[in-house]
Amino acid sequence: MPWNLRRTVLLAGLGAALLQGCASPQPKDYAQERPVLALEDYFSGRVVAHGIFQKRGGEVARRFTVLMDCRWEGDEGVLDEAFTYSDGSTQRRVWHITKLGPGRYSGRADDVVGEAQGEAAGNALRWNYTLRLPVDGKEYEVQFDDWMFLVDDKVLLNRATMRKFGIRLGEVLLSFRKE
Repeated sequence: MPWNLRRTVLLAGLGAALLQGCASPQPKDYAQERPVLALEDYFSGRVVAHGIFQKRGGEVARRFTVLMDCRWEGDEGVLDEAFTYSDGSTQRRVWHITKLGPGRYSGRADDVVGEAQGEAAGNALRWNYTLRLPVDGKEYEVQFDDWMFLVDDKVLLNRATMRKFGIRLGEVLLSFRKE
């Protein structure tokens, strides 16, 4: 095989391997994991969460607790979240969730731009949405790549990566406990 052709094949193979290595996980990768996460089952009744926000360098910038009252009627759910931050400030977010079909959800809240899209498989759910985030008297639109993993019937872990213009700003880590 001529050197130019070998080099082309080698570079193409290397490029494909690099792209595959950069591919992010998808919910379907967790389809065999148990217990199965169904938002309408886990987020019904009272749920308590504890979380932190870490800046991109790892520094914990905020700690918080969330008390949630959740209810569903058919395929429509309401998740009423009351946040209390370590500095004493509070915030409320009310999610209106719609189950679109097996493993598919959409959601709206007052500070969400447009509609959140969620896909679940096995014990995992991935949300993608844009949030209007208040910082120092201004609002910024920040993209969230939000993953939830059901550990057992009481505990759910959540990790959300925040980005602006594709630049990673930090992460939100949460531990939910169903009461």
